[in-house]
Amino acid sequence: MKLTIDRLGHHGDGIAIGDHGPIYVPGCLPDEEVEGDLVKDTLTNVRIITPSSNRVKPPCAHARSCGGCLMQHVSDAFVADWKQGIVVGALAAQGLSAPFRPIATSPARSRRRATLSARKTKGGVQMGFHARASDTLVAVPNCQLLHPDLIAAFPALEALVKLGGSRTVEVQLTITRSLAGADVAVTGGKPLDAQMQMEMARLCEAEKIARLTWNGETVALRAAPMQRFGRALVAPPPGAFLQATAEGEQALLQAVALAIGPASKVVDLFAGSGTFSIPLAERAEVHAVEGEATMIAALEKGARAAEGLKRLTTETRDLFRRPLEPDEFKGVEAVVIDPPRAGAEAQVAVLAKTKLPVIAYVSCNPATFARDARVLVEAGYRLDWVQVVDQFRWSSHVELAARFSR
Repeated sequence: MKLTIDRLGHHGDGIAIGDHGPIYVPGCLPDEEVEGDLVKDTLTNVRIITPSSNRVKPPCAHARSCGGCLMQHVSDAFVADWKQGIVVGALAAQGLSAPFRPIATSPARSRRRATLSARKTKGGVQMGFHARASDTLVAVPNCQLLHPDLIAAFPALEALVKLGGSRTVEVQLTITRSLAGADVAVTGGKPLDAQMQMEMARLCEAEKIARLTWNGETVALRAAPMQRFGRALVAPPPGAFLQATAEGEQALLQAVALAIGPASKVVDLFAGSGTFSIPLAERAEVHAVEGEATMIAALEKGARAAEGLKRLTTETRDLFRRPLEPDEFKGVEAVVIDPPRAGAEAQVAVLAKTKLPVIAYVSCNPATFARDARVLVEAGYRLDWVQVVDQFRWSSHVELAARFSR
């Protein structure tokens, strides 16, 4: 069967319009002529007859087998336009539009956090990322996505799996680059005994792993796994949220600073461990609100040791169940809000009732962002601009920052 690809879907598949609806063609681009075998709504055994001018040679040797990156066969310019188009489409679905600031794309080999899968085998360890829609593990020793410091820790991760992995259960290893070395959180491993814990502690010391958390229990702490947020050094709790790249974090911080302008009193909602709160406290009073007490504790500890910050207060509060009310924003000149993928429906409904001059909204889900944006616009806010920040290079994941003003 021969087809011409019409467009690229939100998950990176080429989409052709068939007689009975859309046909999905993995790994193909708009205007490419392809042929293959139709299985339900997907073209398999695909052969490209006429390639797109936007097709490039993947920079990574694992691109065809690994499911970690879907878009290495596409030019950076095309991916940038496609990701911005996803946000444009999400806004249009809510009857909205906005000016766009230039996209900020993180460089290759910059991801400072990743979750790998591993299995103990008879001959050693299998570790890597899953092939697309498969249980097959693909080793990625020359990954072009991850920071070199993460790849350098692979032998240590494999050694941990040898010590505490299982041949029947897959282990998940979340590794984060910190200033003190790798911060590793493992789930799915065997229950710890005293001997295993002792051997793991020795391994962490030898391999300079800063912290090891095993099934939720910290079993080794060679050094506090610090991250720098502005003037502060913060050790987020194991597995806590962290922006995927340092470059992406900086781009989001610059966008937020631009959005709130000279505001001198700011509330930071879904503040995490202080990604925005602490840098903003260099120039404004900040009240940071976060639902996870361990993240607030890390923020407070880091901020106390930093010099030159203005007044920074904190509050542990579930903003989904108990959003800040209008009277709690008295005197506040700007709000920063960075919710998870579900968005912030309850909190945005309250913000819409306030007279806050400026809202800086950071989002990792264009659909829920557009839903929340519509609520604010209908309440009298203007969507001044949007900026796409591509931290998850070569993936279909889209992040953004936006400015709303009264």
